Amino acid sequence: MKNMLKKLSVFVTTGMLFLSANLTAFAADTGESGQQVSAGSAILSTFILPMVVLVFLYLLMIRPQQKQEKEVRAMQENLQPGDEIITRGGIVGIVLRVDNNTKTVLIETGSNHVRIRVIQEAIAQNITAEEAIAAEKAKKQKDKMNHALNPGKPKDE
Repeated sequence: MKNMLKKLSVFVTTGMLFLSANLTAFAADTGESGQQVSAGSAILSTFILPMVVLVFLYLLMIRPQQKQEKEVRAMQENLQPGDEIITRGGIVGIVLRVDNNTKTVLIETGSNHVRIRVIQEAIAQNITAEEAIAAEKAKKQKDKMNHALNPGKPKDE
């Protein structure tokens, strides 16, 4: 639903920009003095301007969303038993088993050890992987700071 609303907003925005470009070209064609404007400027405002706007919309809205969806799909496909996850419904649990044939995940939640089977597409976050990435970034930053403070000493390998 969210994806469809974004696409609809892009479509409406593009239509409005195209309409405004055509109205601008129409107003420029008549001119205040009644003289015709060259055909080159009419083509520029009618075709090229909306194309430039479409390119910017693609680069600013659609492409980052596609990249994010690709990362989420990769995370969902790389789930391992023992990973702590959050579903799109807000359920927090630990992965017990991943079934790649049916694309389902068995998770265990809470202190009551309730087991729930969910589809992989319902997984929103892998907390374990995010914590590992954050720890790795912190270690790199710490190493960078140590190297900056002690430039003469070689790094430990």
